[in-house]
Amino acid sequence: MKIAHFSDVHALSLDGVRPWQFLNKRVAGYLNLRLHRGEKHPVRLFRAIVDDLNARPVDHVVVTGDLTNLSLAPEFKLAREILDQIALGPKGVTVIPGNHDVYTFGALQDKLFWDVLAPYATGDGKDAVEFPVVRVRGEVAVIGLSTALPSPPPLADGWLGRAQLEKLDEALAAHDGKFRIVALHHPPYTNRHAILRGLRDRKKLQRVLARRGAELILHGHEHRDLRVTIPGPRGPIPVIGVGSGTYDDERPERRARYNVYTIEAGRLVSVETRVHEPSAERFSVHATPTTDLRPATP
Repeated sequence: MKIAHFSDVHALSLDGVRPWQFLNKRVAGYLNLRLHRGEKHPVRLFRAIVDDLNARPVDHVVVTGDLTNLSLAPEFKLAREILDQIALGPKGVTVIPGNHDVYTFGALQDKLFWDVLAPYATGDGKDAVEFPVVRVRGEVAVIGLSTALPSPPPLADGWLGRAQLEKLDEALAAHDGKFRIVALHHPPYTNRHAILRGLRDRKKLQRVLARRGAELILHGHEHRDLRVTIPGPRGPIPVIGVGSGTYDDERPERRARYNVYTIEAGRLVSVETRVHEPSAERFSVHATPTTDLRPATP
């Protein structure tokens, strides 16, 4: 099976947005967008990913959050419209939220992610979005977590919570024997931005994974390619973070990208990174990274 993975597309749309909707954390987010990010996440690259995916023989797509910039209704509408162009359809695309998709307490209360993107985030046999999202596709079980909670600036941290960790434990046990992919937005380990941007209960998550195991963990959030391992009961578990799917940058290592993972006989056999080439206005294979990964710092 081939599993595609992209993240952090940050679709921006201010259509119909009123000034009073910025009287909260969105003020800081909007200023950061205008002063620093500018046009760094053009919607055309989100559409370009979809076009490239539709030309590839992939079996499933995993999107690890931050589909929006400021969790505004027109942004969710735009993200849904673009996702709907993926030929696999909602059953073939699993989407989880990032911190930008639950940017304010109002966004959490309005449950825009849950309502607008429900077809892409509803588990098998479920009638509504409930995390963890569990979807079994052939030999693969995709288990999607939500680390998204609103936090005051300058924080961009995440949290799973006891209830979700308990359900993850159950899901991993129930699908032992499948190739279990755990998808979340925040990295499940310490990194250089852990204090401001990290997953607060990452060590609790690591204990669940050390006991139950998983075959692959996918995340976004850092807008960089990150590849490490964390301990599992049968050996190291590969953890792969993908750079932003829409970052428009001259530097090849930061340019818009997505990954394609090939799984055979219960093993991850290759990781292909497809990077946007501005001169050709298309995605092409930039690197095929090794799966020999270094241990992460807990």
